[in-house]
Amino acid sequence: MTRIPARTTSRRIRWLIVVGLTVAIGVITAALGHWLPKPSLSSSPSASLPAPAASPADSHRGEPRGTVGQADGVVPDGVTVFDDAMPAVAKLDPGLLKALRQAATPAADDGVEFNVNSGWRSPAYQNQLLRKAVAEYGSEHEAARWVATAATSPHVSGKAVDIGPSDATAWLSEHGADYGLCRIYKNEPWHYELRTEAIAHGCPRMYADPTEDPRTQQ
Repeated sequence: MTRIPARTTSRRIRWLIVVGLTVAIGVITAALGHWLPKPSLSSSPSASLPAPAASPADSHRGEPRGTVGQADGVVPDGVTVFDDAMPAVAKLDPGLLKALRQAATPAADDGVEFNVNSGWRSPAYQNQLLRKAVAEYGSEHEAARWVATAATSPHVSGKAVDIGPSDATAWLSEHGADYGLCRIYKNEPWHYELRTEAIAHGCPRMYADPTEDPRTQQ
């Protein structure tokens, strides 16, 4: 009979102990995994995160949400009073547009070009400008000094135009009355409207700002 060295027997015993412990740990782990409750969706970390805030545009459902464009009267740079392809120009009151073009010819002889910074506007565009003004100036009262409502704005009716640059407004300040083109508000040197009586009698007294204009009080 072959004698197994004691040292070899000891190693085998230790190996069997290790294997046994490994198996036992695996059994215990599997049992715990089976009996522990699975996390529900309501207890997951992502479920407790707050919902994303609503877009500011969502508060204006039914109105354009930053989608107004040239069809609403938005004007790109470089548009003149002769650009009929632009609704902001083409939809101006015919008398106002005729007077602007009549004045633009002698102004061009003086090296001055009339650019249309804003002309006719859709109600949606006017409403968007008013909301922006309220946000910028902090109140409806202060915003009203610069932007009228869609119901009262002469831009929406096509009876007002904002002209630039500064040399064009300076030219109109001096010569505009000869064509019935008058500045209406002291705080808006770019805003012109047609007053045909100005050709014979000069432009009427200006309002300090739109809040003094009876048309905006309707």
